[in-house]
Amino acid sequence: MSNNYLYIVVLQVLCFIPAIVFHEVAHGFAAYKLGDPTAKTAGRLSLNPAKHVDPFGTIIMPLMLMAIGGPVFGYAKPVPYNPRYFKDIRKGDMLVGMAGPVANLCMALVSALLLFIVAQFAPLGIPTGFSVISVLIDFFYLSIMLNLYLMFFNLIPLPPLDGSSLLLFFLPRKYLPQYYKVQQYAMPIFLVVVILVPYVFHVNPIGIYLDWTAGTLGSLLSGLAFL
Repeated sequence: MSNNYLYIVVLQVLCFIPAIVFHEVAHGFAAYKLGDPTAKTAGRLSLNPAKHVDPFGTIIMPLMLMAIGGPVFGYAKPVPYNPRYFKDIRKGDMLVGMAGPVANLCMALVSALLLFIVAQFAPLGIPTGFSVISVLIDFFYLSIMLNLYLMFFNLIPLPPLDGSSLLLFFLPRKYLPQYYKVQQYAMPIFLVVVILVPYVFHVNPIGIYLDWTAGTLGSLLSGLAFL
């Protein structure tokens, strides 16, 4: 990978935007296929990035994480949906929630395939500099990593992340009232764990988790491309 910081930042942005756009469109599309027209009516099935940008999750938080040296990840404006349209609300919630991470996994796999194809034109190893081949290799490598980081980040079972829908599906009904009580404090807890803990205690639990999951899988996929 190039050591040019600005170059890497530009590539990260170019990878991050389609990653969050497809993530959110997948949520809306899943809800639509389950009978809910809310996302479509709100114009959120569009691939236009402007429809999905969240000022904090898409811009501010990634910049803050970049500034403190953490993994760069974030989220877009949540897609609206109405679970009352679903025949089975808990199952529908889970399917809509998991659609986003699955979309990112698919994008990571497609990027790995494209990286493999591009790598065939660099038989002597990973090229350096700003040739077309080197830029494409860097782009697809970052696309793999960012999509996997976004996927595993959103699988954390804490609202407002998608993993909470999976937790809610398997949670016994008798615990739902307690869950909803805790849910109202989820965003402050989320911000403390993601931003404040790494900054104050120099320990990044989310980063460690992402390195073990997204980092390991990403290294495997990108490594296979150069076999």
